Amino acid sequence: MTMQPLGQPGMIPRWTVADRLRKAREAAGLDQQTLAALTGMSRTTISNYEAERVKPRRAGVVVWAMATGVPFAWLMTGADTQNAPGPDGGTEGDSDGVRSKGLEPPTF
Repeated sequence: MTMQPLGQPGMIPRWTVADRLRKAREAAGLDQQTLAALTGMSRTTISNYEAERVKPRRAGVVVWAMATGVPFAWLMTGADTQNAPGPDGGTEGDSDGVRSKGLEPPTF
């Protein structure tokens, strides 16, 4: 008995920005209302981003990344930033999970 792969050989699923935003939110264990409260965006905006009704604004994706702990670059492009070379030649994953200081999401 031989097994035939479904679809085309070597086919890798392509996720859209909306898919990655939703996956990041779900992986962080957040519902849309909680993410809205953390980011200062409305729940409707979050829903619209995830449903691809509107194109996400850069500032929205930045706070989404900070609230979920997912790299901004991955949300925007799907790029693996864990193994990407950093400015000093090392990899970003070398920082032991410590994020650089900067704009942080509001805490309530």
